[in-house]
Order: sequence, then C-alpha cells, then structure tokens
Amino acid sequence: MAQLAASSRAESKRVPLDQVTEREREVLALVGEGLNNAEIADRLFITPLTAKTHVSRIMTKLSLRDRSQLVVLAYESGLVRPGWSQ
Repeated sequence: MAQLAASSRAESKRVPLDQVTEREREVLALVGEGLNNAEIADRLFITPLTAKTHVSRIMTKLSLRDRSQLVVLAYESGLVRPGWSQ
C-alpha cells in the first residue's frame, strides 16, 4: 500500500515539459540555477528581451504565476539538482 501511495505522489509530481521547446528547457534550467534574464542572455548568446520572452512563454505554457514556481519546476523535473550547476 505504501508503494502505491508513493507511486501516486510521483504521478502527481510529473512535470509536463513536453509542452516546452528544447531552448525553453535550457532557459528553465538557468532560471533554476538562479540566473536573471541578462545572465541567461549572456550564457545563451541571446538578448535579454529574448530571454524574458522565453521565460514568459514557459510560464504561460505551464500556467505558472512567477519565477519562483519556475525554480520549483526546474528542481522537480530534474533539470537542476541541489548543489549542481553547469
């Protein structure tokens, strides 16, 4: 029974990353690492406005309300792990 409960929790934590592009996953991982839009832009060789657009599109696609939820998502999806950065 405990295994079934754990399995149900795991199912509810699955993150729908199939809705975002590969580039958006890159941006999401960098948000999870704590980078701001300018830092993301520098890392990915894009403009800060493009970084901001990626962040906004991710939040819209996944129905997230703020950057904090993006960070949680990045950890829960495994894109970022505690104590690990690229």
